[in-house]
Amino acid sequence: MADVHFDTVIQSWGNSLGLRITRALSAAAHLERGTRVTVAVVDGGLLVKPKPMSGKPVVFPYSEAELVQGLDPAKAHAEDLPALLAAERGD
Repeated sequence: MADVHFDTVIQSWGNSLGLRITRALSAAAHLERGTRVTVAVVDGGLLVKPKPMSGKPVVFPYSEAELVQGLDPAKAHAEDLPALLAAERGD
């Protein structure tokens, strides 16, 4: 695999930190929405790898509808979200 790099900024995500993974980088790393990963602290940074599938289906205790019930921009910390680029919106 080609050595793929991109620059980003660590941002607030609620009481945690997060970073956006570009489409090109996620494709090169074989990551997609819902992919379970292992994050390890390594010399010089973090290593993110897809977690091997256990064969057992994952059952979540709440549906998406239950999780977003009553959510509004203030409760979702919408002010902390970066603006989407035109390419990310599909423009």
